[in-house]
Amino acid sequence: MRARKARMTVKRINLALQGGGAHGAFTWGALECLLSDPRIEIVGISGTSAGALNAAALKAGMVQNGTRGARDNLDWLWAEVGGAHGDALTKWLSPFGINAVSQAIEKSIPYMMGEAFTRMASPYAYGPFYKNPLTDILGELNYEKVCADEGPALFINATRVRNGKLRVFRAEEITADVIMASACLPTLFQAVEIFDTETGRVQAFWDGGYTGNPALFPLFGDPLPDDIVVVNINPLEREKLPQTAQEIQNRLNEISFNSSLLREMRAIDFVQRLLEDGTLNPGTMSKVHMHMIADDAVMNALSVATKSVPNGYVISELKSAGEAATQAFLDAHFDDLNVRSSLNLRDMFA
Repeated sequence: MRARKARMTVKRINLALQGGGAHGAFTWGALECLLSDPRIEIVGISGTSAGALNAAALKAGMVQNGTRGARDNLDWLWAEVGGAHGDALTKWLSPFGINAVSQAIEKSIPYMMGEAFTRMASPYAYGPFYKNPLTDILGELNYEKVCADEGPALFINATRVRNGKLRVFRAEEITADVIMASACLPTLFQAVEIFDTETGRVQAFWDGGYTGNPALFPLFGDPLPDDIVVVNINPLEREKLPQTAQEIQNRLNEISFNSSLLREMRAIDFVQRLLEDGTLNPGTMSKVHMHMIADDAVMNALSVATKSVPNGYVISELKSAGEAATQAFLDAHFDDLNVRSSLNLRDMFA
């Protein structure tokens, strides 16, 4: 008799995609690795800012043409964001590595002038000349596919300016304006105004990173799997004390944009302890398995400049770093998926 072929184990996961400007290219690399692995099925995605762009591009492409379509759509997105090639300075510095290019951009006169201008002038000062730079890119996405019932469940996070609350937009609500709202840093962009069905009025929205970077709770419960894989692009730790004005502002933003995620993970840890010691009966709360893909060493080497100034070389390097970190995660923790957490929340909050 012919031997039966072993059935491949497929792990069903949810993704939580952080925002961080052009550093979201790291997430592009992570998604490329996950989409290339037939053992992984992406069932739900919660995305904020750059994570929202990645999530919407992935879903539209996947509904159109499966994992190949998702990968092609992500390639298109980041070619639009960063361009195919770096400038002459980038090419000259690239042999010295990503840190040298990042520092050169941060110390360049055009960047410093632009940084100073945004601290003194409101984005509303542009008057009729204002245009959100994401408008043209997001206008190319197929929102019929983004909002489709098939494919991963999709959640996009933004911050309601009026009351400072998190607003989670579900797939059927997602438009170009919703994604722009999720990525709307208030010092750079005018607030995005959207009719909010939750409040019954037009509301202004800012970047979702202030209240959910990204929100995890939309990924809890049936029919979604128990596993949440966070793709983290804002370093949780920096050993070097920030001293320059730019370093201090960058670290403040990182702490702020990580705080909502850390609060949710602390709450998850608390609930899991109650389930484990029998204080809560099984089934009364969701059992959540937490995982994280990150490379703090790479992110610590970058300056804040490369978040807001997309650069082809840096984007390419970040994509490679994301692929490598994700492959290392799968090599170490594939067997943990759908079984247990690989992220030790107790040690994190000890």
